[in-house]
This record gives sequence, structure tokens and C-alpha cells, in this order.
Amino acid sequence: MIQTQAQLRDFLQTIQGETELAIDTEFKRVSTYYPVLCLVQIATKSATDCIDVLALDDLEPLFDKLYQNDCVWIVHSARQDIEAMHCLSGRLPKQLFDTQIAASLLNHPIQVSYQALTENLQNVYLEKAYTRLDWTTRPLPEAAIEYALDDVRYLIKNYHQLKAQLQAENKLDWIVEEAQDLLNIDLYLPPIDQAWQRVKGLSRINKNAHVLAAQLAAWREHRAQANNKPRKWILADDALIAHALGKEKLSNKAQKSFDDFLTQHTDIQNIKISINKNKPPTKTEKSQKVVLQKLIQEKANQYNLAIEVMASSKSLLKYIRGDRSVMFCQGWRYHLLQEELENAK
Repeated sequence: MIQTQAQLRDFLQTIQGETELAIDTEFKRVSTYYPVLCLVQIATKSATDCIDVLALDDLEPLFDKLYQNDCVWIVHSARQDIEAMHCLSGRLPKQLFDTQIAASLLNHPIQVSYQALTENLQNVYLEKAYTRLDWTTRPLPEAAIEYALDDVRYLIKNYHQLKAQLQAENKLDWIVEEAQDLLNIDLYLPPIDQAWQRVKGLSRINKNAHVLAAQLAAWREHRAQANNKPRKWILADDALIAHALGKEKLSNKAQKSFDDFLTQHTDIQNIKISINKNKPPTKTEKSQKVVLQKLIQEKANQYNLAIEVMASSKSLLKYIRGDRSVMFCQGWRYHLLQEELENAK
């Protein structure tokens, strides 16, 4: 495991010419808003190692390598790893191949685990013994380090097999498009005026309370970021809802903080939100949904896909009710389904 600047320098020199980088991270996110990055595991064709982020003062040489224009990050279920790295580096990878998404485009189970995919592709069984380990622990057990390294040892092999199959099925453009969605900065720096979307139960309360609830959610998000504390430590969802309904009051200190926040953020004072109630589908909507599911299932079968990869049950109902922002109205999915959707009208 790399724990000194000299070791990091030597490792980066070893992989200097490599552009295919298998990457995984281990982090802790229990008492903080932002993930605490603990380890970065990297594998290339020539080297594999663990970098102890907590032991190093200067990670810029590492970031300079990882974020090169010609480097492809090969990651399984990449979003949290990208986020953990972004919190320290402030950067996003230039190229990405997510093996979990690639597998879903080839009719592997939705959200297949790295262990299951590796067993399927490489006939190698990987243990899951350290999934709940506190990765801030030092010294780390040797077995835990090996477990962490296993998470990248087979990624490049998986990548080449999946890429070859995607190419054979004319789906390489699809995985590139999916990667671009994951490289959208809004995923990792969501605007606070959208924080209300994270509040559970908001759709069930009176419409008159929506604006205050959205303002409280924005204030909570701002406080959580500023203090690097979990949202629920600032204000739990049920307490937020209760305050919006007038059933509970904030403490004097919290109320002053909220009032000052609104004074400083006039855009939040005038916040507008649109919440669709979770109304059960009508008989007509159910019939329309069955027709759409049948059409999309036929297309999914044609392209060796699970229907959920193309359209979720919830997105079908949204589409029937006029929402054209659903995933199958965009990109490669819409290209495949455009004729069917027009016919379904």
C-alpha cells in the first residue's frame, strides 16, 4: 500500500504511459456531508496498488495522472467513486467506462455486482468479507487491503470483454452516451434550490406548505454543506415537514439562521416547485401502460435488453401523463423507440 510521497511518485512513474485505469475507492460517510476518501485502488496492465489517501499530504500528482485527457476510467458503478474523488480534486474524469452499465446493455442483471459480473466473465469468485469495514482504521488488516485490490484486479479484463461484445452488438455509442450522463457536474454539485427533491413525504402534504418546505430544504442543504454534516443532523425530514405544516417550531438559533439565509438568497425566497402527487393510475392509464410496455418489450427483446434498461414502470406512467423528460424520450433509447411511441399515440 502506498503511504509516502516517494512511493506515490514511483507508482505514477510506473504507470506513466498507461491510459486504461481500473479505479475503485473506499470511503466513509457516516458523520459527514461529503464522503471521506480513504483509499484509491488503481490497476493497469503493468501495476496494481492501493493509495492511502489519509497518509498523503499532496495528492496533486495523482490527480494530474487520473484526469489526463487520454485516460479512461474503468469503474464498476462509478457514481460514488467519481463523487468521492471530485470532493478532493474538484475535477471529473475525461473518459469513463462503467462496467455495471455496460453489463446492463448486454442483458446481465440490472445493477449486477462487481463480484457477480467477475464470476460470470472470469470464473473467479471474490469474497465480500470487508464490505462494512471502517476504512479510516489504521493500520488496515492485510486481508482488507487484498480485498480492496481485488476490486480492481479484474476490471480491465471485464472491460475488454464487455467492450468487445458491445461493439459486436453495435452498442458502443450507447455506453459513451451513458458515461456522459455520469460526467454531468450537476450530479456532484446539485443546486440547493433543488434540495426539496430529496425530502421524503413532500408530495403528501398540503400544497400551501410546499414553498416553505422547499425553502427549509435549501437552508438545510446549505447548512449541511457549510458544516460538512449529514442533512438529517441539521433537520430530519419529518421535522422539516412538521415545521412546514406549522406543527413544530425551529429553535430560536435555527430560526434566525433560516431567516438570514432567506435574506441572503432572494432566489430561494421566490422558489417555485412542481410536485406531482402519486395518484394511482386510472383504468385508461393502466390500459395505455400495458400497450406501451408491450411495444417497448418487443424492442428490448430485439436488442437483447431487459425492459427496465429502456423504461421503468414509473417512467411509463409519467410519459402517459405528459412528461417528456423521461429517459426513453432521449438519446439512444428514443432513437430506438421513436416510431413505436408515435404509433402508440
